[in-house]
Amino acid sequence: MTDPTSLSVLRLLAVSPHLSQREVASSVGVSLGKANYCLRALIDKGFVKAKNYRKSGNKLAYLYLLTPAGVVAKADLTRQFLARKVKEYEALRQEIEGLERESEFVAGVE
Repeated sequence: MTDPTSLSVLRLLAVSPHLSQREVASSVGVSLGKANYCLRALIDKGFVKAKNYRKSGNKLAYLYLLTPAGVVAKADLTRQFLARKVKEYEALRQEIEGLERESEFVAGVE
């Protein structure tokens, strides 16, 4: 599971388990259908557990709680995400250095 949406949902639910699917979708920047699909996949994998609010007047209100496996998956996905971003950063840094050298060369020729 390397989907950036899954990581975003896990990170969001870790701090805000009370959010509705609509709020999850809005916060993560995906459609309601994609949020629903992602939540169902995380529940099916055992990373998230959905519990009804007992005292809620809205019987459709759920708490989305990370399971211990979900906490581990979130940590793994975070490490993978960070490694990918560091690699992208290094490539961008090298490109910037190359462009700086190129612009200095062009400035020296003029």
